[in-house]
Amino acid sequence: MNLVLVPLLLGLSILSGMLGIGVAFAAVPFLSLYLPDLVSQVQPLSLLLNGVTAMFSLAGFAQAGYVDWRRGGILALATTLSAPIGSYLAHLVSPVFIWTVYFVSVLYLCWRLMRPHIQQQGKERFRSGVLLAIPISIITGFLGVGPGFLLMPALMLVGFNTRSAAGMNALAVTPSSFSAVLPHWSNMHLDFWMAVPLIFSGALGSFIGARLATRQIPEAYLRKILLAVILVATVYRLARLFI
Repeated sequence: MNLVLVPLLLGLSILSGMLGIGVAFAAVPFLSLYLPDLVSQVQPLSLLLNGVTAMFSLAGFAQAGYVDWRRGGILALATTLSAPIGSYLAHLVSPVFIWTVYFVSVLYLCWRLMRPHIQQQGKERFRSGVLLAIPISIITGFLGVGPGFLLMPALMLVGFNTRSAAGMNALAVTPSSFSAVLPHWSNMHLDFWMAVPLIFSGALGSFIGARLATRQIPEAYLRKILLAVILVATVYRLARLFI
């Protein structure tokens, strides 16, 4: 295992933990540099990482009182049942198509985040959030990244403030990341000695990130951090495809 991956994942996990989104959306481009099989190696590992990091992030948000357990539980049910559909579909198409969908999804997310009316506090539309969570979970299960990186801004779009959205998002992401692993189970190839230190560093980073977010980082900075990390991960992977 390349030792650079551990501190790299720790840093990515701290940033993603601040937003309750799990680390997979940023980790997939980097893991793919060291693991050749996107569907059987990268996606199962990234989903496991995502579930564990989101779980520790959830613990941080819960301690700070930012988790709406009732609505978050409903959201988690929707994401957990939907995500495996996408994972199953990933086995039916080529990796090139998966990467194409990944790039389109990330670029669309960045465009939405740059729009000034992304957040409308005081007008929370929870039912709309649940309806959005279903296709989001299918798409992100297909990408092997868990629903958080699209669900977080979707919740903000339907009126939840950043911290409320992050708390519910972490709750919805945790079980759905694990359920999305199930369609990969019979075909996945994981290196135990790679997975354990990565999962440990991811868990530690996510918990630290959640605690930093709830105590020290203003909401405006959280949105900027999310946008910056997604852009960096996307551009980096695009460069690796063509260089």
